[in-house]
Amino acid sequence: MKNIVVLISGNGSNLQAIIDACKQKKINGTIRAVFSNKADAFGLERAREANIPAHALEASQFAGREAFDRELVQEIDAYAPDVVVLAGYMRILSPAFVEHFAGRLLNIHPSLLPKYPGLHTHRQVLENGDEEHGTSVHFVTDELDGGPVILQAKVPVFGGDSEEDVTGRVQAQEHAIYPLVVSWFVDGRLEMRDGAAWLDGVKLPPQGYAAEE
Repeated sequence: MKNIVVLISGNGSNLQAIIDACKQKKINGTIRAVFSNKADAFGLERAREANIPAHALEASQFAGREAFDRELVQEIDAYAPDVVVLAGYMRILSPAFVEHFAGRLLNIHPSLLPKYPGLHTHRQVLENGDEEHGTSVHFVTDELDGGPVILQAKVPVFGGDSEEDVTGRVQAQEHAIYPLVVSWFVDGRLEMRDGAAWLDGVKLPPQGYAAEE
């Protein structure tokens, strides 16, 4: 059984999807701990309800980002993680943190990368009149939201949509694809090699895995 550690900053809906998938044996792993950079993050409550150790580290306790991340690395390593899953974790990671967990650090981002890295993706999609939006699961590298894409899911954008409409549509897809990618990783099917994502020994294209039509 592989060890999973999840990092969150807020509501934790993707965390919940992964908790549920573990319970349903869709992921052959155990969430050993959940960490948040915000003590009031609702995702910590989700962890406690599932009897998962829940920890908060706040930036104000540390001299800077490197010191914060050094402590976070130590606390995560105590759980011997096979994979570290960023599920709405809103802090930019230091290069040392990324390097320490290289190849076993996953993130989900609410856009069809490389479009719209960073924040406010749904707003940008609406302001630019895009007809298509989505979400991407990717390996984490030093480049913000720039690591190799593993899997994307697309959603339509309709005239008159609000940010809430688009957010809900994207999150429904996130809750489906993130547990799937985590299961690929813990089953040993997925790896990062030569700056690319590989699934079942096959190098994935820049947009990640796509099922044959």
